[in-house]
Amino acid sequence: MGMSSGGNDRGVMGEINVTPFVDVMLVLLVIFMVTAPMMVQGQNVELPRAEGMALKMDENQMILSVTHEGLYFINETPIAEEQLESKLVAIAANNPNQQVFVKADGKVPYERVAQLIGAAKKAGIPRVGLVTQPELEK
Repeated sequence: MGMSSGGNDRGVMGEINVTPFVDVMLVLLVIFMVTAPMMVQGQNVELPRAEGMALKMDENQMILSVTHEGLYFINETPIAEEQLESKLVAIAANNPNQQVFVKADGKVPYERVAQLIGAAKKAGIPRVGLVTQPELEK
């Protein structure tokens, strides 16, 4: 229904077809909605159960994790046991008021948890806390 100049109907189209663009955006939206929760979960550690007051977690909070296999993590980054102390020293030097939470699997021996807390204290981190699951209702 556009204006034509004679018998040649091969004029320039004045509209942009956005349907492929919308299709691609919807597919990307679905992909991000499915993958986003997987990126936030962190390490799968079966925490011991204990009763206590809940602490307020900061979004920039550092979490030291140890799994029942003996693997160490700083937040979600795996780290070798030999490098743990030097990394903690560097973190404490960068941020002297850094607070750290230790998240250890319930099957990890207490000695390993104590060594992890001791390494954080030795590195100069002033406050170290433990992460647990709340007690089950009886």
